[in-house]
Amino acid sequence: MESIWQALWPQLYPAGQLILAAVLGALIGWQREKHGKAAGARTCALVTAGSTLFTILSVVAFPSDPARVAAQIVVGIGFLGAGLILQKEERIVGLTTAASLWFAAAIGMAVGLGFFILSIIAAALTLLILTINEPARPNTGNPQN
Repeated sequence: MESIWQALWPQLYPAGQLILAAVLGALIGWQREKHGKAAGARTCALVTAGSTLFTILSVVAFPSDPARVAAQIVVGIGFLGAGLILQKEERIVGLTTAASLWFAAAIGMAVGLGFFILSIIAAALTLLILTINEPARPNTGNPQN
């Protein structure tokens, strides 16, 4: 007879993937919030977890063509990112935050495909890149990069 853990494992494993993705995304978003940028911890966590879930479902539901859903994740995140990029006076703002969301989606896809170490390294690299040359600013609610 099958143990309860053996029966639940097919659902617990992807749940763990969602949790890892949400945590990694929240860390990236926390950095953005700390610097007063748009798309904070909740947004980035939702983007990473959502792209993880879409990736898992794509692999399971469309094993012969999982790239179809992956391509649409990239398009959807591009749409979100475009909404963050603004021209303010003579400069462009929101570009770094948009790129952060784009990369957070890629991290979520990597988690969804089971590349856990790669995902953690990518998140750490993202945090390192975001902290280079950027002084902390108070959170004003205005998108700045």
